[in-house]
Amino acid sequence: MATKRRILKELEDMSRDRSSGMQAEVVDSDNMMHLRGWFEGPPDTPYAGGTYVVDIVLPDNYPFVPPKMRFETRVWHPNISSQTGAICLDTLSAKWSPVLTIKTALLSLQSLLAAPEPSDPQDAEVAQMMLNDPARFDAKAREWATRYAGAGDAAPPSEAEKRRRELDGYSESLVEGFTGMGFETRAVVSALRGAGVKRGVESLAEDMAGRVVERLIGGM
Repeated sequence: MATKRRILKELEDMSRDRSSGMQAEVVDSDNMMHLRGWFEGPPDTPYAGGTYVVDIVLPDNYPFVPPKMRFETRVWHPNISSQTGAICLDTLSAKWSPVLTIKTALLSLQSLLAAPEPSDPQDAEVAQMMLNDPARFDAKAREWATRYAGAGDAAPPSEAEKRRRELDGYSESLVEGFTGMGFETRAVVSALRGAGVKRGVESLAEDMAGRVVERLIGGM
């Protein structure tokens, strides 16, 4: 129970944090220990402009044991397997501490993209390319960022696409029922996620709607 309370608090903290860019959500409302996180590629790197999605599995004794993370988005990077997304990072193993959080782990992954360590590789082929032909490495990393992470010179999203992303799969009419009370869309979507509301539903039972409102009021 304490672990679940901590996970909910971490997710709520991230949903209110507009500066770090780190986000995460529960993949299945029936399993609080399986999450999906994402963040933007760091600027001035081959990964800039892309969105990187990370699969997160939390052990039963989290936070005393680190989360298991792997990239769902394919990345050309010496410390990330180009085939499986497995990650070589001390923060997720020997240097993990219970004071760290899902957000700090995601921040560490973003920092890893900005500062590769080819001398301690997860993917030997990528590490050799970075050491022996850095220009070719940069070109391929950018190519993968464009192909798999949505980076590049694509047209900016339309207002409709921005709204779709903002709603994150929830019904617009459902969200507007709460924004009409004066709450922001982002806070409503976070509260719906936290309450375990499934995407696509058009209306809520009274008790579930009450739970969402309680979360909204508690987050103010």
